[in-house]
Amino acid sequence: MDADPVQAWQEQVGQFAELLAGMCFSDDAGRPVDADEGFRRWRDWAVDLRRRRGVIYLVGNGASASMASHYATDLAKNGGLHTQVFTDASLVTAIGNDIGYDQVFAEPLRGRGRSGDMLVAISSSGRSPNVLAAAEVARSLEMTIVTLSAKAPDNPLRATGRLNIYLPAHTYGLAETCHAAALHWWMDLVQLEHKGEIA
Repeated sequence: MDADPVQAWQEQVGQFAELLAGMCFSDDAGRPVDADEGFRRWRDWAVDLRRRRGVIYLVGNGASASMASHYATDLAKNGGLHTQVFTDASLVTAIGNDIGYDQVFAEPLRGRGRSGDMLVAISSSGRSPNVLAAAEVARSLEMTIVTLSAKAPDNPLRATGRLNIYLPAHTYGLAETCHAAALHWWMDLVQLEHKGEIA
């Protein structure tokens, strides 16, 4: 007999709770950072960017690209931030065809990013070549890099950020759902500060 679907869903909810509770933050030296402190730093960097009229770039593939677009929109609309993604079909296909798919984020970032801007790099595997290439460009431009990754704890993206958020999730569905929760919480903190509801 098949498992009771309600019980199965409760098990899934339990997995989400366990993974979110186990979410790890680390700094650019690999040192652990408390989750609340990590979110505070991330919020404060975004607030400072708004003050300086800087830009937050968000990159990812597939569902992570959808998240990049989603939170870029929310941060602009609700947080008063200048955000940008590189998912226009003409841009992606032109760079992918003429230069290489691994450069679809790095190439436009190279021309637009400035020191002090922020790159939010999202990759469930932490191994996407185009996301890693964007992080490399961001580092060369002295941008603030925040990464969200999952799967293998030693994935290369996790070592590239000023702040690195890692989920011990081994499936894309679990990783993507938890990444969305983390991104939304960050966006909510930025929005609350923008409305003057928190100091």
